[in-house]
Amino acid sequence: MYRFSLYREQYRQNLRLALPIVLTQVGQILTQVADNLMVGRYGGDDPTPLAATSFGGSVFFILFIAGVGIALGLTPLIGELYAQGDRCKSSQYLQNGLMFYTLLGFLVCGLQLAVIPLMYHMGQPVEVVDMAIPYYKLLAYSMPFIMLFFTFKQFLEGVGNTRVEMVVVILCNLMNVGLNWIFIYGHLGFEELGATGAGLGTLGSRIAMPIMIIGYFYKKQKYRAYLQGFSPRNYSVKTIRTLLRMGLPISLQMFLEASAFVGTSIMMGWLSKTAISANQIAMTLGNCAFMIVMSIGAATTIRVSHCYGARNIGELSLAAKASYHLVLAWNAFAALVFITMRNIIPTFFSTNPEVIAIASQLLVFAALYQLSDGIQNVSVGILRGIQDVKIIMPIAFLSYIVFNLPVGYLFGFTLGMGPTGLYLGFAVGLSSAAVLLIR
Repeated sequence: MYRFSLYREQYRQNLRLALPIVLTQVGQILTQVADNLMVGRYGGDDPTPLAATSFGGSVFFILFIAGVGIALGLTPLIGELYAQGDRCKSSQYLQNGLMFYTLLGFLVCGLQLAVIPLMYHMGQPVEVVDMAIPYYKLLAYSMPFIMLFFTFKQFLEGVGNTRVEMVVVILCNLMNVGLNWIFIYGHLGFEELGATGAGLGTLGSRIAMPIMIIGYFYKKQKYRAYLQGFSPRNYSVKTIRTLLRMGLPISLQMFLEASAFVGTSIMMGWLSKTAISANQIAMTLGNCAFMIVMSIGAATTIRVSHCYGARNIGELSLAAKASYHLVLAWNAFAALVFITMRNIIPTFFSTNPEVIAIASQLLVFAALYQLSDGIQNVSVGILRGIQDVKIIMPIAFLSYIVFNLPVGYLFGFTLGMGPTGLYLGFAVGLSSAAVLLIR
C-alpha cells in the first residue's frame, strides 16, 4: 500500500536534483522554441520559414542526440566513483572524456554536413530545403562546442551538482534570444537574415556554453582539483572503451527514439508545408513536456548510481519508485494542458488558420502518449544508474523502428488519417517501450 511518508524524503532528494536539470533541459529546448517563435512570427502567414527551421532542426537533431547520448554514459560512471570517494579515477574519466567527446563532436559535425545533399531527397518542398540548409549548417557547426559542454555537464551531474548547468543554459538562452532579435529581424544595423539568423544566434549561444562552464571549473577549487590531476599518462584506450560501453547503448536508444520523431516529421513533409509547421508546434510543446521527464530520468540516474556505488539496494528501490510517481503526476498534468489549451497554444506560433487547426488536433494525440513516455524514460534512467544498458537498444529498435514508424505510416497514409494518424504511431511505440522496459 502506498504511504506518502515512506516516499517524502525520496521525493525531496529526487526533486532537489531534478529541478535544476528541468530548468537546464527546458532551457536547451527553449533554444529551438525561441527559434520557432521568432521565425514563425517573422514569416507571418507564410509557413515556409517555420517549416524550414522545423525541417533543418529535425535533421540536425537525429545525429545531435546520438552524440549527446554517448556523453550521458559518463554520469553513472562518475556517480558510482563519487559515492566511493575515488577522485583519482574520476579525474581520469574526465580527462579522457574531454578528448573523446570533443573529437566526437567534430566527427558528428562532419557527418551532419555530409548529409546535406540527401536533404533534397526526403520528399520536402524544395523552397523549404533551400531555406533550411543555411540554418542547418550553423547548427552543425555548434556540435564540438555542445560536446565539450556536455562533458563537464555530465561530470557535474555525476557528483550531484545540477545547478551550474542550469545557470549556464539560462544565460546562454537569453543570449540566443538577443542574437535572434538582431540577426532574424536585422536590428542594430545588421542584415535581416530570417531563418539563417536564428541559426547564427544559436551558434553564438552554444559557443558561450563551454566557455562559461570551464570558467566555473577553474574558479572552484574542489573541481579545479580534478583538472590538476590531468596527465598524458592518463589517456587510456581502456578508459575510452568503458565510456563507449556505457555511452553507446544509451546513444543508440536515443538515436532510435529520435529517428521515430524525425521520421514522422519527414513524413509530415510528404503531406504539406502546413503539416510541417503544425507538427513543429506540437513537437515543440511535446519536447517541453519531455524535458521535464528527461530531467526526472537524469535525476533518477544520479540517485540510483550513488545508491549503487554505496551498495544500498533498499534506498535505490525507493528512489526509483519515487521517480515513477513524480513522472506520472507530471505527464498527467501535461496531457491535461495539451487537451484544454489545444486551440490557444498554436496561435502563439503562427497566424495561419490551417496550421493552427492541424496543430490543435495533434496536441490531442500528443496527450495520448504522455504517460507512456514518462514511464519508459524513468526506466531507462534506472538502468543507466545500475549500468545495465545493453537491453535498452533492442527494446528501442522494436518499439520505435518496428512498431512506431510503420504504424504511423499505416494510419497516416494507408488509412488516410493524415497528421493525426502519424501521431498514433507515437502512442504505439512509446507504450511498447514503457511495457518492455519495466522488468
